[in-house]
Amino acid sequence: MESIHNDLKFHATSIEESVASLESDLNKGLSEERAKKSLERYGLNAITEAKTITAFQILVNQFKSPIVFLLVFAAALSFWFKEWLDGSAILLVLFINAAIGFYMEIKARKSMLALKKLSSVPAKVLRNGKLNEINSENIVPGDILFAEAGDLISADGRICRSTQLLIDESALTGESVPVEKDTNILPEETVLADRINMSFKGTYVSKGNAYILVAATGMQTELGKIATMVHSSEQAASPLEKKLEAFSKKLIKITVGLVVVIFITGLINGQNIVDMLATAIALAVAAIPEGLPIVATMSLAQGMLKMSRYNVIVKKLSAVETLGGTNVICTDKTGTLTQNKMEVVFVDTHSGAWKKDVPFAGKKEHLDLIFKGAVLCNTANIQSSGKETKEIGDPMEIALLKFAQGNGEDPEKIRKEFLKKDEEPFSSETKIMATLNEHDGKYYVFAKGAAEELLLKCTTVFEDDIVPLDSSKREKWLATAEKFSASGHRMIAMAYHETAGKPNSLIDDLVFVGLVGLIDPPRPEVFSAINDCKTAGIKVVMITGDHPSTAHFIGTQLGISKEEELPVIGKDMKKYEDLTEDDKQKWINTSVFARVNPKHKLDLIKVFQEKGYVVGMTGDGVNDAPALKKSDIGIAMGLRGTQVAQEVSDMVLKDDSFSSIVVAIRQGRSIFENIKNFVTFLLSCNLSELLVIAVAAVMILHSQLLPLQILFINLITDVLPALALGVTKGGADIMKLPPRKSSEPIIDNSRWKLIFFYSAVIAVASISAVLINHYYFHIGQSWDAASCNNVLFFTIIFSQLLHVFNMGTGSFFNNEVIKNKYVWFSVLASTVIVIGMIQIPYVREALNLISLSLNEWMLIFCASVFSVIVIQFEKKLKLFQK
Repeated sequence: MESIHNDLKFHATSIEESVASLESDLNKGLSEERAKKSLERYGLNAITEAKTITAFQILVNQFKSPIVFLLVFAAALSFWFKEWLDGSAILLVLFINAAIGFYMEIKARKSMLALKKLSSVPAKVLRNGKLNEINSENIVPGDILFAEAGDLISADGRICRSTQLLIDESALTGESVPVEKDTNILPEETVLADRINMSFKGTYVSKGNAYILVAATGMQTELGKIATMVHSSEQAASPLEKKLEAFSKKLIKITVGLVVVIFITGLINGQNIVDMLATAIALAVAAIPEGLPIVATMSLAQGMLKMSRYNVIVKKLSAVETLGGTNVICTDKTGTLTQNKMEVVFVDTHSGAWKKDVPFAGKKEHLDLIFKGAVLCNTANIQSSGKETKEIGDPMEIALLKFAQGNGEDPEKIRKEFLKKDEEPFSSETKIMATLNEHDGKYYVFAKGAAEELLLKCTTVFEDDIVPLDSSKREKWLATAEKFSASGHRMIAMAYHETAGKPNSLIDDLVFVGLVGLIDPPRPEVFSAINDCKTAGIKVVMITGDHPSTAHFIGTQLGISKEEELPVIGKDMKKYEDLTEDDKQKWINTSVFARVNPKHKLDLIKVFQEKGYVVGMTGDGVNDAPALKKSDIGIAMGLRGTQVAQEVSDMVLKDDSFSSIVVAIRQGRSIFENIKNFVTFLLSCNLSELLVIAVAAVMILHSQLLPLQILFINLITDVLPALALGVTKGGADIMKLPPRKSSEPIIDNSRWKLIFFYSAVIAVASISAVLINHYYFHIGQSWDAASCNNVLFFTIIFSQLLHVFNMGTGSFFNNEVIKNKYVWFSVLASTVIVIGMIQIPYVREALNLISLSLNEWMLIFCASVFSVIVIQFEKKLKLFQK
């Protein structure tokens, strides 16, 4: 479709020129014929959605892993050598793993669909001189759009006529306060957030009405441009996915290397090539932890389900762990850190100041006049019916009503006692609103407005008595207003005037009463959540489209930044391509960014990621969407969040609670520790089998494990105990530890040393049991291959089952693993399964099992316990640990 007048800057163009450029008519709008041609030319006024991933693609993605590829290869080799049971068992494990991952991600997608609210939005436009209601998708450039309080703006446009127009643009720009609009021409370089003569698609009218010349529709709107950025920005693989892939590749190299060495050694020792191929398959099956994919998936799924109880929808399994590794959280301000509603936080009068939670110690008459002005010079309403409360009007005026109510005043009673007789509406010219009210035969004027304007209309000030307001007093009050404005407050001056009759003007000869300060307050739970992030070594960065002074005040109040640290402002931010290393370092060292646009957010995420940080991004607005997608983990709000933000995020907070992020971080950290523990457990178990097979092959022992025996061992020891490790609760200090480095692998060099030590101990214990069985219990007899094979088989099983207790930290009898009831259940259940399975004749035959003597069972038990004792002795000495 054709783009729309990209060369014309509508905000810097007169209304007449703008209307002429689109061949429209301000009084009649477009003709139906003209509108139809424009619709064919420019297309529907709709945002193109990115292609959604299908259920089939989600299923295919469950198999995209190097370990899965290797296991498929091992299964293929098993089928090639007609080892049908081995091959089938491997494939069964893979399909179970895929089914769990597929189910969890489909469930998350359904939760997201439940959040979607799809509806056709109507719009009112002038067509052939008449105001018609049409589907917003049929709006075209040149249409004259009429919007009033409560309406969603359906397209970008130049405001042509307006009455007391306030538009909430928080979803697009991050500006927490509705923006007052007018029709004046602006400089060409005016930034988006300051284009007060324009309205934008996706915002809504909070007060007043306007006739708007539609200048851009669909993907040509500012909202559409953001959607384009969202579609084009790439979603990087999560840190966990990268680490599992790197770990898998390393494991594959080790496995292939060992298999080749053992195969060649066997041939050199004169072994039959077919026997050595069978041994090679056994080695491959032994080395690859078949349980790893399913245990990793189940561990993440358990975290995913646990987080759902805290109203967190996790759309992708790996996102749970990623948040645990996050060391930077970039968060939007409006609605995420703050409540996205105004609140009166202080009142300043001559006799004293009122502050929230601090009693007023000044003159009662002063505060009473402030209350009356807050209620009477106000067009907002708060309607309560049962449990539901409906707020109608400008957010600032609603805040003034709540302020009066919260201090024991009854707005309805006051309005009945002081009947409104006249009103001077707020306008961009006067920046003052005033009402005339009658009470007991007298008339009272109550006025509110910008301090610099209202003070000029005041001739007296209410101190102990009403006294003249000279220039020095006026400057003093103005300085106070400017001081608080600089700290992020929205300042309102209040005045009144008592008269016997109706005055000629409502805004002259006023008596100044005092100042009222409002702010979009922080969400109560955010303070503790940010402190928890700090304790955990996580940097919190606030990124907002709001005013720098407001951003600075909120950042300082929440402890995100220090008083002396000034925010970086969007207009001073260079393009990503033009950034120097010093520029990037300055961004990284800064905690508050103000007046930023979506491109700035995207560039900031890139800079952090380039420097090796794992970045989480929270937000709810359309303006957050590109950065949410680009970040390592995007976290959208469920209640206030726009559909665009929810679609591109990895997680959605259904209750919009920032504190839920801390719960997710704790869960993510616990999961990563659990993953490291069960990978250590699985590898040390599987490598012990590898060593046993290698030693048996080199020493030409006649007790070699069979491929099916190895698979049975792995299924018994790899799944239940590892799953139990995967749900171990994190230690009490897990949120006091610094974030792990993004480059930290799942298994570092120190842990590899431990794994080889653990596997060597289990292998030595198992081989020793075989040798003792032959040279002590069967002394003087020929080598009993079946008996020695079975002793080796069961010693490995029970050594590995008991090895799960070596995964705890601290004292053997007082650590998180010993306290994990699921670990005990898994060991008991695995033991019962082994005993039960060997009672089945078909299983005994398939595994080549025979009856063992009591002495042989005692030997198996002692060898298994011995391996635990040796490993615990090493943990005391810390020979292979940091």
